Formats: sequence, structure tokens, C-alpha cells
Amino acid sequence: MLPGVGVFGTGSTARVLVPLLKAEGFEVHALWGRSEEEAGCLAKELGIPFHTSRSDDVLLHQDVDLVCIYIPPSMTRQIAVKALGIGKNVVCEKAATAVDSFKMVTAARYYPQLLSIMGNTLRFLPAFVAMRQLLVEGYVGEVQVCDVRVYGPSLLDQSYGWTCEELMGGGGLHTVGSTIIDLLSYLTGARASRVHGLLRTFVQQNGLIRGIRRVTSDDFCFFQMLMGGPGSSSSGVCCTVTLNFNMPGSFVHEVMVVGSTGRLVARGTDLYGQRNCGKGEELLLGDSGWAGPEVKDMPLPHLRGLSSMVKALRQSFQAHEERRSWARGPVAMAPTFEDGLYVQTVVEAVKRSSCSGEWECVEIMSQEPDPNHNLCEALQRNKN
Repeated sequence: MLPGVGVFGTGSTARVLVPLLKAEGFEVHALWGRSEEEAGCLAKELGIPFHTSRSDDVLLHQDVDLVCIYIPPSMTRQIAVKALGIGKNVVCEKAATAVDSFKMVTAARYYPQLLSIMGNTLRFLPAFVAMRQLLVEGYVGEVQVCDVRVYGPSLLDQSYGWTCEELMGGGGLHTVGSTIIDLLSYLTGARASRVHGLLRTFVQQNGLIRGIRRVTSDDFCFFQMLMGGPGSSSSGVCCTVTLNFNMPGSFVHEVMVVGSTGRLVARGTDLYGQRNCGKGEELLLGDSGWAGPEVKDMPLPHLRGLSSMVKALRQSFQAHEERRSWARGPVAMAPTFEDGLYVQTVVEAVKRSSCSGEWECVEIMSQEPDPNHNLCEALQRNKN
């Protein structure tokens, strides 16, 4: 028996997620939006029986056992932690800060029987599933270099909002770079130990965002990561990532992994490979075409990955008769909340590096920082 679903969000992801869920047999019972009007319009369009702007109305809905959270990062932690506390399974997007991510990890550890995964759909894209398998089988030999390029149009909304604010989780690094950081960890089986990066905001105002308001989120980002892990050489894997969202009308999504005996390249949704002894590059996995709904604001790799993730969710829940029970196997490749904490830690290290101009170490939080730490230090200095 598949669980009933409650969806948080009214953006492009929610618009394509709901039809995909319904196509796999899920019943979407509730939709949350920032306003009653916003939620009502989308609920009517997608045929969802209940809509609201009150989060508790979805979380406490008696028919909702799986919550999908696709809302601004600054709101994600609050909804995800509360959902787990109520006993709901959770699929959600990234949080805004490492502290928020740590609180989500704590909640997930407290309720291990509940599903709690991050919604990085690139892990489910067939091209990257095949790439990871080939890397495990030794197609490229020892992994040495990863090179990623993602170019596309602006990520800003039509009006001033969270996408314009770096502190609220806007920008290319947080929105797209986080999925790449997670993907590279998934492909190589290693995590970043040190990073170096550069962030820039070239478009600070436009025809819709002007006056006293300015964009603070990055539209260009370049960063490097030194990654280590089981089976890697002492020097680790060298990764470079370039993100440029100043290219309207175009989209490039290329992930290359180079090793001692060959290379693998995912271009869009296709996978190519070449061994050093080979005569040329060969197509290893081609895209058979997308038959689902078209979404203007969602690139095809994420769209195909989202479809594959929903199929995996169906297989996971279908294995049990109880609506809230799930099997780990079909969603084993999904990033956990712990992976989300690692990714957010790397994102914040890249931001520090952009400010300092230095290489920064990636140190994952092991306990929540004391919110009164600075106050306590000030009181101690005054006492002395």
C-alpha cells in the first residue's frame, strides 16, 4: 500500500512532482503554499483535494504519511524536523545553513524507522547510476580528476525573493553547486577535505529588481575540492566545478571523471566513455527521450532524475503493506540527511574561501553550536 502524500511548495518542482507521483500510483492529498490563493490555484490545476497556507494542516492530515518538501531553504529545517516528530516520512530539499542541516540529522537519527532523504535527483539519473557502476568496475582505473561545467540562464525569480538573497540560500553555489558536491561524493565514494572557491554576483539589479534592492546571491561560481576516501591515492581526487548562470537561451550540464586508464563523461542525460587505449569516445548510455511533462524552469537531467526517484519511492513503499513502512533497497542511492550536512558544510567552506582567498578545511559539525557562545565569551571577558 502506497502512502498518501502531502506536498510543500508551489514552484516548478512541485508542478512536475505531483503528476509524477500520481502516475506511479501515489495519492496526493494535500498541498501547502505561502498563501491560500497560491496554494488554491495550483491545487485546482493539479487536482489536489486539500490546500492550505498553514503547515500543520498538512502535517496533521490523517491521510498524509509521506511529506515532500520543496520550499525556500530557510524554511526547510522547521518543516522537516516537525514532520519527523509527528511520524511522517520525509523527502526534502537542502536547508539554508549547516546548523539547520545538523538539526535535521539529529531528528533523523532520533526516528530511524522513518524515511528521511534529500531530494538530489541527479543520483537517480540513469547516466549517473551507470557512471557510478562503471567507476566501481574500474572502467577509468584509479580516479584522478573530476571536472564539472554547468552553464545556463539566470536562477532569479521574476520578483524579489529568496533566490536573490545569499543568506536565504539563493545563488548558484547553494542551488546547483550543492547537487554537484553531493553527486561527486556519490560517484567517487570520497568526501572533500579542503576547498578553494570564488563567487561573484555580476547581475545585482535588473528590470524587475531595482531601486534600493540588490541581488546578493552568486550567479557565477568556481571552486576546487581535494577529496579523499577509501581506495584513493594519498593525494586524493582533484575536482573543479564551474557554474555560470549568465547565459540565457542555453544550458550545459557536463560531468567528467578522468582516471588512470580512461574517462567517463555525462553530457546532459547521455553517458560517454573512452579508454586510453581506445580509438575514440563511445556512447555508453543514450537518452531514449522524455515522454513526461515539459517544465521550462527544470533542466532535463533533474527532470529525468526526479522521475526515476519517484519510481524508486514507489518500489520502496510497495514492498510493505503498512503505509508508513518502506524498504531501503530501492532508495539506497538517495542522499541521507547526513549527506545533506556534509554538502552544506562544503558550501559554507567555499563561501569562506571566496572571502579569505585561501584554501579552507571541511570540518563537519559533530554537535550543535551554543547559540549564546558569543554572549558567554563577552560576559567572561567583562568578569575578568
